[in-house]
Amino acid sequence: MKKYNIILQFSLVLSLISLWLTNCKKTDYPSATTTEVNITGLLDAQPDSFSLFREILEVTGTASFLNAYGAYTAFIVTNQGVQRWMDSTGVSSIGSADVNHLKNLVRFHLLEDTITTGAFTDGKLKTATMYGQYLITGAGIVNGAASYTVNRQANIISSNRRMGNGIVHVIDRMLLPAARTLAQELESNADFSIFVQALKETGYYDTLNKVETDTSKLWKTVIAESNQALADSGYNSYADLKAKYSQTGNPSSPGDSLNMYIAYHIMRGLHYLGDIINFTTQLTLLPEEVISIDLQDQDIVLNESEFNGALERGVKLIRSESDNSATNGVWHSVNAHTMAKYRRPQALYWDVATFPEIMNQPAYFRRAWLGFNRAAESDKPVASIDWEYISASRTLNYEYGTSGSINTNSVFGDHVMLQFGNNRAKWWQFTTPAIIKGRYKVWICYVAQHSVGANVLINGIQMQRPINFNEFMPAGTPEELESIGWKSYITASDRWRHNSRLVGIVDIATTGNQQVRFEWNGSGGRECRIDMIHFIPVDDNQILPRFNRDGSMSFEP
Repeated sequence: MKKYNIILQFSLVLSLISLWLTNCKKTDYPSATTTEVNITGLLDAQPDSFSLFREILEVTGTASFLNAYGAYTAFIVTNQGVQRWMDSTGVSSIGSADVNHLKNLVRFHLLEDTITTGAFTDGKLKTATMYGQYLITGAGIVNGAASYTVNRQANIISSNRRMGNGIVHVIDRMLLPAARTLAQELESNADFSIFVQALKETGYYDTLNKVETDTSKLWKTVIAESNQALADSGYNSYADLKAKYSQTGNPSSPGDSLNMYIAYHIMRGLHYLGDIINFTTQLTLLPEEVISIDLQDQDIVLNESEFNGALERGVKLIRSESDNSATNGVWHSVNAHTMAKYRRPQALYWDVATFPEIMNQPAYFRRAWLGFNRAAESDKPVASIDWEYISASRTLNYEYGTSGSINTNSVFGDHVMLQFGNNRAKWWQFTTPAIIKGRYKVWICYVAQHSVGANVLINGIQMQRPINFNEFMPAGTPEELESIGWKSYITASDRWRHNSRLVGIVDIATTGNQQVRFEWNGSGGRECRIDMIHFIPVDDNQILPRFNRDGSMSFEP
């Protein structure tokens, strides 16, 4: 089963878990959840349940803040949960606790967003807490009953309580924010002592021990190998690891293979498990090298590939030991040893309607239409998509539909719509996921509707063939069509308006994110709809796979 179908199955599993949990009996505290009562009012109305958390709000000056207008999600802790925290920390009373510490705890329990359990995913919530760190959610069994968990620290015992200024989830323990860096987190775990020693010897311990003030540089993601994972490959000590990889004898040198090994296990950005599965590759700190990602049933598999007809088995992220937050990122545990591999060019079947800003909107992603408005030229509502700013082209539309709409056969039922041409934006530019260096044919998969002519540029290089977004694919066999630069990219026998046009061949010189730019060539102008862009190695099959509406691949001729 290929990745697109697996991701669909994975989403279905999460939905079923959510439905199961919703129908399971929970311990609900009696309360009126009308919009007339704000969050502080709920606590005041139930002192037997929440007096200690209410006292924390009072001491920190937060009570009036949560009694005012707003739209928040609050994880409210029961008296028993607060008392557990007091007993474990030696705090005799709320009044004797450090006020600044209490303020941080309150911020960690609040989000400036309204998030119900229906939007809980496998991993981090879409919005950071007011403390600045993310919460992760999951599903578990507590005392024989299904329950949501938060940060693996607390269980939700009452959920989705609607107040006048937001949503309340009642939890049974205090949530504690990460207090250590990635380097400190790993060093505190004796199971990773060999990996940590390698971090220190290569200098990456210092890299992972910084909390950058520049948020664009702050986050890192580490794929850590435990002592057991290394021992299974014959490395029982740091000395063994160094003897294998440090060919220069100086692990701190970027050209040393041990340095490369560690760099390959670190990615820029904050990538929880729920983020990782949305892309086929992730760039690492090792220049031009990527980790490949595949979702097989419920397993996230890294670096599994077929080369010269032989399958090279990958390694698995251990779910129960991953999604570990730190002050400057997140780290995951992998079940076996892996090193950077030579990568032959690999096809990218890129769904351009899959980008973080829409994926973080579960009420809309693959559910409903949503516009991303660019109110000012300096705004960038979608980080990976840019366009010329003029009044007639202020919005990028994410469009979703079911049968009977123009989305009928779009992959996952969605695509992006952009205003393009005369009196509209004259150019649009997309940043791709990571592409491995090599020679590729580039196919634009679009929904034909209006005549708009455009030149296509990859990294500033104009492709050999322009595109018209109202041109329909002619009749012919798949082989005949490919020879003149056309193919069916979907499986539906009635393609309706869905076409795939070969715009040219490009040499990708450097592994990483690439730029795809559409420039108006003076012909027509109106809405354009793009579903996918395919980068396929020139020697690979260009016709197959095709895609079903549910995102799964079909290799049927």
